[in-house]
Amino acid sequence: MYAVLCLGAVVLAAACGGATAADSPAKVSFVEGDKKIDVMIGGKLFTSYMFDEKLTKPVLYPLVTPSGVKVNRGFPFEKVQGETTDHPHHIGIFFTYDEVNGEGFWNNTTSPPQIQHVKVTKMLPGDGKGELCTVMNWAGKNGVLLEEKRTMVFSVQPGQYEIDFSIDLTAKDRKVEFGDTKEGMFAIRTAQWLREKDGTGRYFSSEGGKKSGDIWGTRARWVALEGEKDGKTLGIAILNHAPSTNYPTFWHARDYGLFAANPLGQLAFEKGRKAANPTALALTLEPGQSAHFNFHVVIYEGPRSAEQLELLFAKRSK
Repeated sequence: MYAVLCLGAVVLAAACGGATAADSPAKVSFVEGDKKIDVMIGGKLFTSYMFDEKLTKPVLYPLVTPSGVKVNRGFPFEKVQGETTDHPHHIGIFFTYDEVNGEGFWNNTTSPPQIQHVKVTKMLPGDGKGELCTVMNWAGKNGVLLEEKRTMVFSVQPGQYEIDFSIDLTAKDRKVEFGDTKEGMFAIRTAQWLREKDGTGRYFSSEGGKKSGDIWGTRARWVALEGEKDGKTLGIAILNHAPSTNYPTFWHARDYGLFAANPLGQLAFEKGRKAANPTALALTLEPGQSAHFNFHVVIYEGPRSAEQLELLFAKRSK
């Protein structure tokens, strides 16, 4: 029983660096290694799709800007001086969820449950764009619950990198119920310097939120997190696009460096925000039924305004 993972587009926009409009687009290529696939842009490492059996889910690590600055936390792959080691399940970029038929796929650091890489179904390099597709199982203690089909298309534009994530979860041979929990779903654990709590990070959202406390538990089409590193303004934005499930997503944005979009935690978030009439999403998939998710991640150099991100959102929504 399989889950197809096709990885699509995280948007990394850079105000400096990268090709100019007159340049030909950099080549996006893939290098297969031991339990990983490196994604190269112009011959330089952008990120790696990592799927070692010791991991409880495939992850993308590291994630670097066009000038080579890493924006996610090194732990547990690398030891970085002064970096925290809390929440060991927060690794790179990851997609998982707690309370799937009562099993916790989010907090666990041992398996089962585990999201298991099965195979690569497509690996297509190209000038300015490359596509990687794989198959995964969401395996519980008593068998596979979900098949995941995910597409990531890695691309490069003048001054920016992109990845578009298109993900489908399909129930296998039994009904699958997702609890409404804050512990999910599409997430990045950021580098120490990008934390809002004790770093230089500052959140802002499509709905006007200006910090994690304003944004946590609210719906928004996109959220960005900016900070300062070595004299540069760098940032990450995550964009959510229809027809993604329960669009626009809720946000599990934390000041300590967890930056997550969670469309399924509706009841937990509405209760947390003290909504007048909190209601559960209670997503349930019968065997053969699917739920679709679509996210873009933007990692950029140079400050970004809400207006600039709105233009990017509109372009990606076409």
